[in-house]
Parts: sequence; structure tokens; C-alpha cells
Amino acid sequence: MRTAFGADFDVPTGYLNTPSIGIPPAAVADAVAASVEAWRTGGNQPGDFEPLVARARESFARLVGVPSGRIAIGSTVSQLLASVAAGLPEGARVLTAAGEFTSTTFPFAARGARITEVRLAELPGAVRGHDLVTVSVAQSADGALVDLGALRAEAEAAGVPVVLDATQAAGWMPLDLEWADWVVAAGYKWLMSPRGCAWLAVHPRVAERTVPVSANWYAGEDPWQTTYGMPLRLAGGARRVDLSPVWFAHAGAAVALPYLASLDLAAVRAHNVELADALLTRLGLPGRGSAIVALAADPAALTRAGVTASVRAGKARVGFHLYNTEDDVERVLDALR
Repeated sequence: MRTAFGADFDVPTGYLNTPSIGIPPAAVADAVAASVEAWRTGGNQPGDFEPLVARARESFARLVGVPSGRIAIGSTVSQLLASVAAGLPEGARVLTAAGEFTSTTFPFAARGARITEVRLAELPGAVRGHDLVTVSVAQSADGALVDLGALRAEAEAAGVPVVLDATQAAGWMPLDLEWADWVVAAGYKWLMSPRGCAWLAVHPRVAERTVPVSANWYAGEDPWQTTYGMPLRLAGGARRVDLSPVWFAHAGAAVALPYLASLDLAAVRAHNVELADALLTRLGLPGRGSAIVALAADPAALTRAGVTASVRAGKARVGFHLYNTEDDVERVLDALR
């Protein structure tokens, strides 16, 4: 058991796989277990989950710096971005980073958009002439960070809407993304929630361009009044693209996200980046200012040393979150020696 930032974590030394699966605080796992136990014994009612969904929705809004009324819930990033892609004109020109995670791009490609890939560092300068930009705040493969300031300036000057995928950033980076047209993130990585919950922030200026392709009872203004019969009657604003919640995922998110939103995320970022950059520096490499590190290393050697990591784009990927310590850095270094 480790204690970090006021919470307890059952995380083993060498666990550096948060970019794939985040480890929950003990209180989060306990909340999910209690919800499952209530289900097992017939103690759950559908309405019991409504306060949990609301709590997670509000906390996600705080974590990305947008008003809570702009937040829709879903289960995955690609499912939520399908509502954005459906609002694009035929043959839309979409700009993204080379090697971008495909849940951020495939929804647009599947609708017939023409995708242009450029190097991440060149992306802000390539905005003009496109109908949309879709990019991750932190790249999944190696943790590279998009220049948000430059992207905002170029997009606003050119009048090009922006989708930001914060899945690999929300929870460890302080974020103020109110300016973006859409902000999406899944909960099971740095947000330390069960898989099955995701959120989409929709700016009012693009609300009409966000198509409720998964329209369902839960997307009504009062879901319990839209369970039967016609006509179609959806909520106003972002909630019209809500998906019926995965209950147990939100039972965890309702504890994990308020916890993260209560923290000094600048301190969390400093902690994570200090460990990641310490690893790079001791390997003779420059620090990169990200919690995610990609190494040209033998993944089997890491596994033998008790390091839990992943392989992405041909490299071993490790990630440092608030529950990691210098012992985890040492274990990687021991493996590489």
C-alpha cells in the first residue's frame, strides 16, 4: 500500500502502465465493490446512480476547465467523437498529428473526411485550410505535448474548430480548455476510473454541429420522462448526446474525479514530470516535461525486472502518476543496466 496526495493505493513497485490502465485510490475501488455487492444482493435501483453521474460530470468539467453544463457522458472517446464527425460536411478536411491515437481520428475518417497528418510540432502552423483539427493534448505513444497556446491562436485566427483529446492529460495536467470547441477524455487511465466512462465538453458555438447519433432515453431533458413513445425529445445543449451510463464505471468515477479535482494539479504535474525527467536524465537523455516516456528498450527486460509497462509504436512506454516514486525510476534503471 502506498499513500500519495492524501489517498491510499494498492499499487506495486514498478507499476508504470498508467497510460494503459490507471490504478484507483482504495476508496474508488471500495466504492465500485460496494456497488457490485448491492447489485449482487438486489440493493440497486437505477435512480441510485444519478447523483454519481452528476458528481463525475461536474468534476470532469473542473478538471478540463469548462462549465459543467457543457458536459456530455459516454462510454468511449470514439463513440463521443462520432457525434462530432457526423456534423462535418461531406469531404471535410481534417488536420491531425502524425501517429495520432486512432480513436481521435477514425470517427472522422469513417465519415469520409480527408485526413491530413503533420508532425505534432508543425500542427499549429498547418491549421489554415482545414475544416477541423483533432489532436491529443498528450500523445499516447510517447507523451509529446501539443502547443496549446499556439494551436488556440492559429485556430481562432483562421476560424477552424478544434477537438482536443485529453485522455492522456486530464488528471495529471492542470487544464484550462474552455476555448476549445470539443474536449473529450476516457476515464480509465490518468482519471483512475473503471473503463466504461468518458466525457465530451461541447462549446455552445458548436452545439448544433454535434449530432446525437446515439440518441436514447438518457439524452432527454428528464430521462425518466423520455423512456417511452414519440416524438423525439432531447435535452438542450451537450446533454442531448448523453449515452446511458455504465453504472459501475460511474460509481468509481464519482469518487475518483472529485478527488483529482480537489488536488493542486500543478503539484501533481511537477511530481510526475520530475520522475519522468529524472529517468531520462539518468539515461543521458533530455527531459521532455511529460509524465509519459517512450524508451528504445527491451520490454522483456523491463518485465523481468518487475516493471509493468506497455509497448507502443515500437518502444517501451512508461508513465508516472501521483502514486509513483523514485523506487519505480530505480527499477527501470536496474532493468536497463
